[in-house]
Amino acid sequence: MTEAHWTFLTNHGHVLLCLARAPDRRIRELAEEVGITERAVQRILRDLTEGGYLCVEKEGRRNHYIVRHEAPLRHPIEARHTVGELFGGLRA
Repeated sequence: MTEAHWTFLTNHGHVLLCLARAPDRRIRELAEEVGITERAVQRILRDLTEGGYLCVEKEGRRNHYIVRHEAPLRHPIEARHTVGELFGGLRA
């Protein structure tokens, strides 16, 4: 069997899943876990916040992220499902 060079989730999905599991992760930690640059994580966090999938609360000098599990998925094929439904199966 050959090694696959693609995944089912995008980097946006990976960052959101990481924050659903641990909402106090730092950008550096997210970048290491997902395997992308800190700058890419910053862009993704901005996209997710502007898209209504993520809320950010400041706690001192750190951020606390709140994933909006009720937010619908973006593609028309899965738009009747929510982020929470997708991640529900991945938390096990």
